[in-house]
Amino acid sequence: MRLVTFTAEGETRIGLLKGEGVIDLSQEAPTLPKDMLSFLEGGEEMMGEAASAASSTTHFSIDAVRLECPVLRPPKIIAIGLNYRAHAEETGAEIPEAPVVFTKQSTCASGPFDDVFRPPESDLLDYEGELAIIIGKRCRRVARNRAPDVIAGYSIMNDVSVRDWQLRGQPMSFTMGKSWDTHGPFGPAIVTADEVGDPNNLELRTWVNGDLRQDSNTNDLIFDCFELVEFLSTAFTLEPGDIITTGTPDGVAMALQPPAWLVPGDIIKVEIERLGYIENSIIQEPVEEMNS
Repeated sequence: MRLVTFTAEGETRIGLLKGEGVIDLSQEAPTLPKDMLSFLEGGEEMMGEAASAASSTTHFSIDAVRLECPVLRPPKIIAIGLNYRAHAEETGAEIPEAPVVFTKQSTCASGPFDDVFRPPESDLLDYEGELAIIIGKRCRRVARNRAPDVIAGYSIMNDVSVRDWQLRGQPMSFTMGKSWDTHGPFGPAIVTADEVGDPNNLELRTWVNGDLRQDSNTNDLIFDCFELVEFLSTAFTLEPGDIITTGTPDGVAMALQPPAWLVPGDIIKVEIERLGYIENSIIQEPVEEMNS
C-alpha cells in the first residue's frame, strides 16, 4: 500500500495512492481514523482494513488533491549523519564506528511538494536526499532480525540543512542546522514493505534544476535500516509515526567545488526506487517579527 495524507474539498484525511488517483479511506473504510498518526497507532487491524480497500476505485485524480506530509506532526524525527561511505569520504570524515544520531524538530516536517524556505539568517542552504523509515509499533530493544516487524513503511525525506548553523560551535549543532521550518519535506506516501522489497538496496537520486547531484544506492549505507532500529530502540522507545532518516549519499552542495548552495528559484527533486519522488522549490522565507 501507499498511504497518504491528502486534502480535497477543504478536508484533510488519509487515503491510498493508486496509480494516478487516490482512494479516500473515509469513504471506503469509514471506521478508520482520518489522521495518519491515529491510524498507525491502530496497528495491524487498521492496516488490514486499509488493505481491504486497496482494490477499490479511486475517488480523486492526483491532480485534484493536495498531498500533505504523510504524518502531519511526527512524534520524533531521528536523523543519522555520515551513514553513506561515499558521503563520509567526500566530507573527509572517518567512517563512524556507531551511528551518528541527532534530531530534527517535528515542526520542520512539510509536504512532498511544498516550498522550502531559505532563511534570511543564512545563505548556506543545502539538500540531502534520504530514505526515511516510519515506525508502526511502539517498541523497545528490538533485535535486528525483528526490526521489519515494527516498521510501517518507507518514504523519502530531504534533510534540508543550514550548514553554518549546523557547523557552529563545539560540538557542532546538527539539530539547530537541520530543524528550520519547512526543512523536512517528506512523502509522497508511506510505502509498505510488501511494495518496497529490500530497503537496503534501493537506488536514490537527487536533482537540482534537472542537474543530477546525488546518484547512489542504499546498499552503501554503513548502518542499514534494521541495524538503526536495533541501535536506537536500545536506548529509547520508538513509537508509531516516528521517522528515522537514514543519512544522505555523496553529492551534497557543501562538498562541491565551489559549493553550490541553494537559492530561491531552485527546484530539488529526490527520487527513490519504488517510493516515487518529492519535489520542492526554494523560496526566500517571508519574515514577520514577533512583537514583544
